[in-house]
Amino acid sequence: MSRSSSGAGGVAKRIILSGFVLLFLYESWIYSQVLWWKWNNPQSTSFMSLRLQEMKTKHPSATLRYQWVDYTEISPHLKRAVIAAEDGKFMEHNGFDWDSIKKAMKKNIQRGQPAAGGSTISQQLAKNLFLSPSKNYARKLQEAVITVMIEATWDKRRILEVYLNVVEWGDGTFGAQAAAQKHYRTHAAYLTPGQAAQMAVMLPNPRQFEDGLPAYAVRYSATVRRRMPATRVP
Repeated sequence: MSRSSSGAGGVAKRIILSGFVLLFLYESWIYSQVLWWKWNNPQSTSFMSLRLQEMKTKHPSATLRYQWVDYTEISPHLKRAVIAAEDGKFMEHNGFDWDSIKKAMKKNIQRGQPAAGGSTISQQLAKNLFLSPSKNYARKLQEAVITVMIEATWDKRRILEVYLNVVEWGDGTFGAQAAAQKHYRTHAAYLTPGQAAQMAVMLPNPRQFEDGLPAYAVRYSATVRRRMPATRVP
């Protein structure tokens, strides 16, 4: 082997090693954040930062609507509605609903691109806290890693509490309290079953639905409301 080829191999190894070190440091930083948020409430998230940047390009003085409320200050109707609409097996799985994932993979293969996700509340929370809305397999892999971290360190109550406080519920509106005030002029604790069901079905398209639910979403909210009494919450 020539010296040049040997030297090139050494450079490649150092580059690969450096990549692994950087990856380890990045994942360690994420895990430290997950541990911190087990006991401390997030002041912002990746989704919030991205949304605020978008808003400021149009209106430099734009701000987000966001106010944290504790788990006990969120209507039990909203907790049931969100689980019923978004993740019916939330109390049973370890972060992944494998049946939904298989169905989503079939759809993605048929379409030839990542579209349907089959995401659980835990996966959606991982994405909201750290990642972006982009649809690609690298992002989904990172989302899975963070989901494992969250499920390993938080209980279901904390997962649901943080999710309900940081998820987007309209243009620049994040969390149950800001959403309840904006859409119904009430506190998150006082949302009725009907209001909760309507808020739950907004989640897949919060900005699109904030001015009113289309007919199919209204029908789905009625389905969610029927599921709510039998839905378990942490």
